[in-house]
Amino acid sequence: MSTNQPADDLAPLPDLLQGRAGAGPVRTRRPVYLDLLPPCNAGCPAGENIQAWLAEVQAGRYEAAWRELVRDNPMPAIHGRVCYHPCETVCNRAQLDSAVSIHGVERFLGDLALQRGWQFDEPAARSGKRVLVVGAGPSGLSAAYHLARLGHQVEIRDASPEPGGMMRYGIPAYRLPRDVLAGEIDRIAQLGVRITGGHRVEDLAAERRGFDAVFVAVGAHLSKRVDIPAREAGRIVDAVSFLRDVASGERPLIGRRVAVYGGGNTAMDAARVARRLGADEALIVYRRTRAQMPAHEEEAQDAEREGVRINWLRTITAFDGPALTVEVMELDPGGRPRGTGRFETLAADTVILALGQRTDTGFLRAVPGVEFTADDTVVVSTSLMTGSPGVFAGGDMVPAERTVTVGVGHGKKAAGHIDAYLRQAVAHRPAKHDVIEFDGLHLWYFGDAARRTQTEREPQDRITDFTEVVGGLSVAQAAYEAGRCLSCGNCFECDGCLGACPEDAVIKLGPGHRYRFDYDRCTGCAVCYEQCPVHAIEMVSESRAED
Repeated sequence: MSTNQPADDLAPLPDLLQGRAGAGPVRTRRPVYLDLLPPCNAGCPAGENIQAWLAEVQAGRYEAAWRELVRDNPMPAIHGRVCYHPCETVCNRAQLDSAVSIHGVERFLGDLALQRGWQFDEPAARSGKRVLVVGAGPSGLSAAYHLARLGHQVEIRDASPEPGGMMRYGIPAYRLPRDVLAGEIDRIAQLGVRITGGHRVEDLAAERRGFDAVFVAVGAHLSKRVDIPAREAGRIVDAVSFLRDVASGERPLIGRRVAVYGGGNTAMDAARVARRLGADEALIVYRRTRAQMPAHEEEAQDAEREGVRINWLRTITAFDGPALTVEVMELDPGGRPRGTGRFETLAADTVILALGQRTDTGFLRAVPGVEFTADDTVVVSTSLMTGSPGVFAGGDMVPAERTVTVGVGHGKKAAGHIDAYLRQAVAHRPAKHDVIEFDGLHLWYFGDAARRTQTEREPQDRITDFTEVVGGLSVAQAAYEAGRCLSCGNCFECDGCLGACPEDAVIKLGPGHRYRFDYDRCTGCAVCYEQCPVHAIEMVSESRAED
């Protein structure tokens, strides 16, 4: 710089240095790399690191992706079929075009693992501790898996002849093929988990002798009932028993016209199964509106595609087969249904009650310290332990949403706390990062990419048998869907910061190692932050950086 330059030309310089950026010692803020929590991970009841295994699929490392996935969830081929994928509901990509088909890629990995015979890693060491699991449903199987991988000896006891719980006896084969279910369960057994079927636990105190801890995860296999005036000509069955009989290979006689009473997922399955058993007409009667039904919308849509009719705002008052009397309902100002005094007559040979389920907790009543809620679920602490030391509970037995994925998440959580209990330690749960929302992304890097859809059988073909309705993704489709992931909140080494920095202050550390900032060069101009598509860079004040 010339010493003859007029002093006035230097006047703006201090203002520039104190402005949005600064330089050297007068820089007011600096960029830092960080990791934020993607909403898919945050929304997964099983606690999967979804973003991590999607990245492995995108890179073509399928077995590595599966192993990352099963660190949290041992049954991806099942979940890819029956989970209602709340991860996709919150996927940021949905606000750009459409959510990533996370469940489709998960199913792809699960099916590939079964085809190629991939097995779980053996535990490093045995602990010498024994854990009893009561219930071979999703929660019990999940707990057994995680406990076995932690080195504990696990035995599952279940009243049903075959393991799987409601996955086997409640979810029809057209949604969950039995060979897939068996393959996932067999792999858990290969870890050394002993599964004893046909064993109803009635005296827990006697059963737990010789075990160091117990996890109770009995599913909701008891149907709630309602008194409907009916003559002998009217056949009334409960949905759980109906679905269980069909899953066990029976073909109950239901007639040509079937009415299902209820509005949940079980009601939808019962109606769809009735169609496959030869019912010409399957009708669902529900006392509330479509918006109020507990069933997932996609379940109702699938039922309707298969010819099931749904009568909203109706309640059954009498059944004198084949005449079914229903009362028309209306919503009061508070949104609750109330009778109108107007009645209709419908035709039905069989009525299937699908009014909800409850768990059989009677065998726990004599266990000292175990407490119950008003709806007979078990009171547990944040560690899922009951009031009886060493007795834990999860899945349908505790107050929570009753889905396969929630149950699997309970099993994983319980296993961690049981392990800590056995080691006389405190379970460590690392603090979670903040969730990154769509508005925090800078999406210059990503273009539109239409979602790949899974094939489905035609409705007229579906109702002829119990063959699976929905097909899986191909290798190319799965890789494509994984590539649609926005990597929200976590650096994926796009080089945006590297190319944008005007001071060459971004240092690339090599594949898989991301970058670092050279703060001697950095002016704090924030160009790297503005260019980062996934918000893996934040601008912080110099005072905060020093802290």
